[in-house]
Amino acid sequence: MRARIDSACGKTHLTAMNAKTTLSAKGQVVIPKDVRDQLGFAPGQVLDVVPMGGGVLLKPQHKKSGRSFDEIMAGIRARIDYKGPPVSIEEMNETIAEHWARSGNQGDW
Repeated sequence: MRARIDSACGKTHLTAMNAKTTLSAKGQVVIPKDVRDQLGFAPGQVLDVVPMGGGVLLKPQHKKSGRSFDEIMAGIRARIDYKGPPVSIEEMNETIAEHWARSGNQGDW
């Protein structure tokens, strides 16, 4: 079951997303329109095909920004006002573990 919000009246409905389709001779399947609409799939949407327990899962592929890693990191750095020296992953993990322990929670990291 899946929750769907009816924007016209603001109500939440539980809807079954089960639908049937037929595999064509070319190996194609049609995803029913109501399912495409509920999931926000548009023509040209790229889906990852994941084999799972005797069937397949179709997952929408995340859209890439088209920016390079350096451009993304520059954008992050521009939003964060950190003027200190670079910090290693190990130092980050230690700090997180210390704060977690101080809060009374013990994690298995």
